[in-house]
Amino acid sequence: MDSLPFFLAAVATIFFVYYLLQFLLRPAKPLPPGPRPWPLVGNLPHLGPVPHHRIAAMARTYGPLMHLKLGFVDVVVAASASVAAQFLKTHDTNFLSRPPNSGAKHIAYNYQDLVFAPYGPRWRMLRKISSVHLFSSKALDDFRHIRQEEVTTMIRALARVGPDPVKLGQLLNLCATNALGRVMMGRRVFGDGSGQSDAKADEFKSMVVEVMVLAGVFNIGDFVPSLEWLDVQGVAARMKKLHKRFDAFLTAILEEHKAAGGAERHADMLSTLISLKHSADEEGSNLTDTEIKALLLNMFTAGTDTTSSTVEWAIAEMLRHPDILARVRDELDSVVGKDRLVTELDLPQLTYLQAVIRENFRLHPPTPLSLPRIAAESCEINGYNIPKGSTLLVNVWAIARDPDEWSDPLVFRPERFLPGGEKAGVDVRGNDFELIPFGAGRRICAGMSLGIRMVQLLTATLVHAFDWELANGLMPEKLNMDEAYGLTLQRAEPLLVHPKPRLPRHVY
Repeated sequence: MDSLPFFLAAVATIFFVYYLLQFLLRPAKPLPPGPRPWPLVGNLPHLGPVPHHRIAAMARTYGPLMHLKLGFVDVVVAASASVAAQFLKTHDTNFLSRPPNSGAKHIAYNYQDLVFAPYGPRWRMLRKISSVHLFSSKALDDFRHIRQEEVTTMIRALARVGPDPVKLGQLLNLCATNALGRVMMGRRVFGDGSGQSDAKADEFKSMVVEVMVLAGVFNIGDFVPSLEWLDVQGVAARMKKLHKRFDAFLTAILEEHKAAGGAERHADMLSTLISLKHSADEEGSNLTDTEIKALLLNMFTAGTDTTSSTVEWAIAEMLRHPDILARVRDELDSVVGKDRLVTELDLPQLTYLQAVIRENFRLHPPTPLSLPRIAAESCEINGYNIPKGSTLLVNVWAIARDPDEWSDPLVFRPERFLPGGEKAGVDVRGNDFELIPFGAGRRICAGMSLGIRMVQLLTATLVHAFDWELANGLMPEKLNMDEAYGLTLQRAEPLLVHPKPRLPRHVY
């Protein structure tokens, strides 16, 4: 009997060792499939000049969850709605930070902005400030009249143009920048808003576009750290130079605002941000001047060119589809009439216009490849191992053109979003993963609500107030719809048009 406890202990030990060996020796979950990497540079040469196109093509071969080796960095790509939901919903808390990248380091004040800040107390503070003071429904409603005034100013300028064609995106960018400038700091950024050519406005737009182009470059130094000091593509040098230009611009704005008396003289968001420098949040954090400038940088880069390019795509699509343009205009004439301009209060009643905007976001998402995230810990997705430290990219562009999710995915067909349509309940606000132009999860675009309002208002007003002709007698079916790759989805060729006022003169 005395040997029984020893026997039971021995059996238990054997079973423990057996199961431990089974656990240790079991084959590791494989990485997701993907193309064979080249030595040193990995799959970087496979990305081509338009990476979201090439990555979408590779996903058709290797599947919607794909592994790439970019230099020494493991990259996983989500190219379907179901895989995106796994990352951005089920495992969202594991992918809340950004990987190291030269853009955040050299342009975005070394990760001190909202977009690239690592997840933690500082990011939570910046996100809360943005949600409460900048992009809440109350904040957006309080500054509605400013957006309306700037849109009206642009419409008046368009009504006075001469025989030369207009670069629509340029005027839209000027309008979006001045509207944001008045909301953020109490004054226009450029000129008098007349829409006349402004050298500073042109320079600013070029700076914003350059930010988006540089941020969209797959910089070799980010993926092969030993080569970072060489700056093989010259990207880091351009980023540092561009940062100096932006910092001078933003520092002048901040110092001028302080000198003018800040909150005592202005009712704008910058005054609010300056006042928050002196009030710590619940975690004891105070806003710094650098963080204020970094937030301004986020607003002026993410909130101007994305809006203008999205509206430019929408007008181009409607010019190519005159039946859709006519239907939008009929709805506007019915809801708004012809004796005034569209207002934001009209937008909820414009059902077909909203369907057009959603279809435009589907085919032309502002950010075709999501901003990268990084895995805090290893995890398993669809039976594959996602290593700790992997960079996540979501191919928003490919998901929105997935034939398994969308009928006739390459056709511009707003009716799919109308009541009774196959995607009637699908929206762009991050809950429906087949359509996530603003991302999803906790790091969804903070300015989404403002972006949607501006895109809807600008598109509706342009369609309602003008008839449009393409420059040089170009037929709509010949309009170039090629994309120029960057962090944001630009048109390869600007949209050149002749606006023809269609409302009574007093409206303008």
